[in-house]
Amino acid sequence: MENNSVLILNNEQINHKIKRIAYQIYESNVDEEQIILAGIAKSGFELAQKLQAELEKISDLEVLLCEVKINKKKPLDPITTSLPPEDYRDKALVLIDDVLNSGTTLIYGVRHFLDVPLKKFKTAVLVDRSHKNYPVKADFKGISLSTSIHETVKVHFNKDAARVELI
Repeated sequence: MENNSVLILNNEQINHKIKRIAYQIYESNVDEEQIILAGIAKSGFELAQKLQAELEKISDLEVLLCEVKINKKKPLDPITTSLPPEDYRDKALVLIDDVLNSGTTLIYGVRHFLDVPLKKFKTAVLVDRSHKNYPVKADFKGISLSTSIHETVKVHFNKDAARVELI
């Protein structure tokens, strides 16, 4: 852990939250044959990979991963995805990020996917900080934190030592 940081979730707690979110996603999509997990690059995509592994254990859903690249400093820059739009057209899609802070990254991600007709569209985050500047919410979340705007939440997905810290 970094100096002056507070451990919010340890590896075991993160794994429990991921399992719970996976069950919620499955329950919401039980009638689907295929689902797209669109993870926002870096930690959101890592979370999507972990959710894919859990969904494959608990369901017979075909789970496709899609990496979403958003310039977090310039969210108006073009957004790219690892799957072409025709691969997620008329499908159930879950947009995933590690932390919902101001909502900027998630709202621009949502906006990108609105250009393609989807069957269902949901959002998932591991940590919801509730400092939203936009009317966006997480349909599935691991934990809600009340923090000051000056604090930072960091999610670390290390092989056997994942953790969430408040700095």
